[in-house]
Amino acid sequence: MSVLLLAEVTDGELALDATAKAVTAARAMGDVTVLAAGGSAAAAGEAAAKIDGVSKVLVAEDASLGHRMAESTAALITSLAGDYSHIVAPATTDAKNVMPRVAALLDVMVISDITAVVDGDTFERPIYAGNAMQTVKSSDATKVITVRTSTFDAAGEGGSAPVDTVAAAADPGLSSWVEDKVAASDRPELTSAGVVVSGGRGVGSEEDFKIIEALADKLGAAVGASRAAVDSGYAPNDWQVGQTGKVVAPDLYVAIGISGAIQHLAGMKDSKVIVAINKDEEAPIFQVADFGLVADLFDAVPALTEKLD
Repeated sequence: MSVLLLAEVTDGELALDATAKAVTAARAMGDVTVLAAGGSAAAAGEAAAKIDGVSKVLVAEDASLGHRMAESTAALITSLAGDYSHIVAPATTDAKNVMPRVAALLDVMVISDITAVVDGDTFERPIYAGNAMQTVKSSDATKVITVRTSTFDAAGEGGSAPVDTVAAAADPGLSSWVEDKVAASDRPELTSAGVVVSGGRGVGSEEDFKIIEALADKLGAAVGASRAAVDSGYAPNDWQVGQTGKVVAPDLYVAIGISGAIQHLAGMKDSKVIVAINKDEEAPIFQVADFGLVADLFDAVPALTEKLD
């Protein structure tokens, strides 16, 4: 069996953590070819060639592939699909836009967010906000799959796969880029950070959310938020952790003022160590926390931040 893995490429650079973890999953399905596509992707292709377990790298550069244009990327993948039994990507925002389009064009199902590979046809994935695991066996000639990278270790570096150039497919012309609005931050990227500090509805306001950010900065951590905090306008959408946000599995997850609804737990319960601070001792978050502090966050968090000085 052969696997075509769509690399995660951002502004011409390879998102190494997400791609290397997807490579680990893909290797269990067959021989791995990585596709690096974008307006600029040569550097990403060279970086992907160094990942252990990658047999070959394809680089496609074209203006139509830039700016995360899903339609043109899906057209490229389907033009290459005939040579592969599996088409795989990390379950990132970009891939969640691209892969369902690929599956529709190939008239197959998409198997999303797999957490384990049983064999080349059979995969495990979470359902019901992670409260149950589903085993899926597909008889499709081509399997289209996204990988929940938080459950796989990253493949190492040291490979030297050959790199070939491929032409972009004809642009379907279904969409066009207007502009990007990107929030700049010096903090680690949320889904790959080793430490995450998240705030919930209990923080109370956007202004008070600064105490969450202050603690995160002391720890060199990424900042997360519950859906309730995001919906209330305390934090931006790209900080949301949970079933309808981002899935994280850092070494340390600090949940502050978060009750622990199942939708939030689905996005962080695989964290190695979970610390919860909440004044409600009955909050569900304490059921999954390794360490819990029943306290007013407005007393505890500034005190903790001060101690870290």
